[in-house]
Amino acid sequence: MTQASAPPRTTRRRHDREIVALAVPAFGALVAEPLFVMADSAIVGHLGTSQLAGLGVASALLTTAVSVFVFLAYATTAAVARRVGAGDLRAAIRQGMDGIWLALLLGLAVIAIVLPTAPGIVDLFGTSPTAAPYATTYLRVSALGIPAMLIVLAATGVLRGLQDTRTPLYVAVAGFVANAALNAALVYGAGLGIAGSAWGTVIAQCAMAAVYLCVVIRGACRHGAPLRPDAAGIRACAQAGVPLLVRTLSLRAILMIATAVAARLGDADMAAHQIILSLWSLLAFALDAIAIAGQAIIGRFLGADDPQGAREACRRMVQWGIVAGVVLGLLVLVTRPLFLPLFTNDTAVHQTALPALVLVAVAQPVCGVVFVLDGVLMGAGDGPYLARAMVLTLAVFAPVALLVPFFGGGLATLWGAMTLMMTMRMLTLWLRASSGRWIVTGATR
Repeated sequence: MTQASAPPRTTRRRHDREIVALAVPAFGALVAEPLFVMADSAIVGHLGTSQLAGLGVASALLTTAVSVFVFLAYATTAAVARRVGAGDLRAAIRQGMDGIWLALLLGLAVIAIVLPTAPGIVDLFGTSPTAAPYATTYLRVSALGIPAMLIVLAATGVLRGLQDTRTPLYVAVAGFVANAALNAALVYGAGLGIAGSAWGTVIAQCAMAAVYLCVVIRGACRHGAPLRPDAAGIRACAQAGVPLLVRTLSLRAILMIATAVAARLGDADMAAHQIILSLWSLLAFALDAIAIAGQAIIGRFLGADDPQGAREACRRMVQWGIVAGVVLGLLVLVTRPLFLPLFTNDTAVHQTALPALVLVAVAQPVCGVVFVLDGVLMGAGDGPYLARAMVLTLAVFAPVALLVPFFGGGLATLWGAMTLMMTMRMLTLWLRASSGRWIVTGATR
C-alpha cells in the first residue's frame, strides 16, 4: 500500500468484482481442508475424550508435515500468475508441472520419515498415556496420503495462477463429502475406530489428487507444455520455495508449540484446544480466500507491468479483510455455545474452551489484515521478507507460550499468546506493504 489517494469508485468496483469472482470459490476450496479435520474431530470425539485428544496431537503433526510445503501452492500461484499476466500460458503450465513433480518427490520423502518415527514424535509432545496410542495410529495411517495432499497443493496453485478458483472448489466439495461419508462408514460401520477416520481421509485425498492431475495434464496438452520431469525446473521450484518454507516452518513451529503446551495442561485442555484450533483454522482459511485472490491478482498485475493496479488491489483487499474479520468475530461470539456440543458432551471441555473462544473472536479483524497482506506479498514473490518477519514473530511468541504452564495459566492464557502472535504478524506485514518495496514487475521477479 502507499499513501496515494483512494482509487475511483469505478476502479474499486472492478477490483471488488474480481476479488469476489476469485475469493468466493477459493473460500469453498480453502475451508474444505479444516472441514476435513473438523469432520474427523466430530466423528472421533464421540468415541471418547482420549481419542479426541489423540486426534488433536496427530492432526497437528500431520498438518505440519503437509503445511510446511504449502509453498507448492503459494509460490506456484504467484509464478504462474506472473506468466499469465505476461501472456505466456505455455510457460505458466510448465512451471506448474515442475511444482507437481516436486510435490510427489517431497511426499514420498515425508512418508519415509514419518512411518518409523511416529511413536517417538507423539511422545515428544507430552501426549498422555491414554491418548498416545490413538495419536500414533492416526498419524501412521494418514501419512500414506501425504503425497496426494502435496500434489493437491501444487495443482491447486497452478489453477489459481491461471485465475481459476472454481475447479478447486468443485474438487474440494466432492472431497469433503467423500471424506465425511468414508469416515462415518469406516469408524462406526466397519468398527475401525480412529484408524477408520484416517483411512477415510487418505482415500478422499488420493481421489482429489487424481482429479487435479487430469485437469492439469489436459491443460498442458492443450498449450503444448511438456509433462516429463525437468531436473532444472524442479530444482528452480525448490529454490524459489525456500523462503516460504522458512516462513511456513516458523508458523508451524508456533502452532506446534501451542499444541505441546495445551497437551501438558491435561486431556480436557488438549481436547478443547483441538476444537478451538479446528475453528481457528476454518476462520483463517475463510479469510485467506481474499489472500488467494490477492496472490492471483497481484501476480497478474505485476507480470503485466501494472504497479498501480497492484497497489489499488492491495488496498481494496485489506479493506475486505478487515470487514470479513469483524463479521467472523461476531459470528464466533454468537454461536460459541452451540458450536462446542458438536464435538463433545464433556462439560469440562466446554468450560475450558469458552473463554478461549472469546479471544479467538476478538482477534479476527487482526487476522483479516494478516492473511490478506500475507497473500499480497506472496503474490508479489516477496518470500524473503515473509521468512524474516515470521522468524521474528516466532522469537516473540515462543517464550511467552512456554511460560504459560510455569505461571499456572490455562488454555485462555495460551490463546492470549496466540492473539499476541497475530498482532505481531500484522505489524510486520503492514510495514512492508506500506513501504512499496514488494512491487517488482515482470514475468519473473
